Amino acid sequence: MAAPDSIGIGQQLRSLLFTGCFFIVTLFYGALIALLFWLPYRLRYKLAALWARTVLWMLKQLCRLDYVVEGRENIPADNHISMWKHSSSWETMAQMAVFPPQAWVLKRELLWIPFVGWAIKLMRPIAIDRGSGQKAVRRVIEQGRQRLANGMWILIFPEGTRVPAGTTRRYGISGALLATQTGRLVVPVAHNAGAFWPRRGLLKKPGTIRVVVGPPIDPTGLQPRQLNDQVQAWIESTLKQL
Repeated sequence: MAAPDSIGIGQQLRSLLFTGCFFIVTLFYGALIALLFWLPYRLRYKLAALWARTVLWMLKQLCRLDYVVEGRENIPADNHISMWKHSSSWETMAQMAVFPPQAWVLKRELLWIPFVGWAIKLMRPIAIDRGSGQKAVRRVIEQGRQRLANGMWILIFPEGTRVPAGTTRRYGISGALLATQTGRLVVPVAHNAGAFWPRRGLLKKPGTIRVVVGPPIDPTGLQPRQLNDQVQAWIESTLKQL
């Protein structure tokens, strides 16, 4: 379902109300998880996933913005690497409602946020300095191997940052390198959240976000750039159909 072209004053007010509730709920769960640092990882992650589902529920109730997932059967039973389109803040939460526990590749600055950053750190992310070039790539490879060996999925936004809906940029190489070096499958994920929740701005448009989980891509015999090209081609071609 496409997002409407314009938003009335009522939707603007609902969006502002959602934003206020979002910050309150996020601070609450962030503090709760930080205080419960002694819990086993799986329980801490369940609390984080509950936060994500709560936010998605609020989004549906307040902004009339829901979502559907197509292709869940393409998620393998064991742990691999997922690569998501990054056009909104929405997918940073929704991925917890769609996939098993994942280690997120994210910018290290997020860990500096009081309470929330502390909670994120307890989720075992792979925090990188995006300006460090090859050092950041090596960190993804080294810690990614560890997370995969521990049974976790790896979540990567290969574009590196949110891009406006309808656009793309060159994919970073770290995820493809990790896949080719470990033999893990790459599961591409396309969605049109950017049309409803733009990367900048507080307003949320009503409708239904479509998430499509693609068939896993086997990296065997592929160079990292070839793998990236296949992932990007699938995601972008799928987006044109949403």
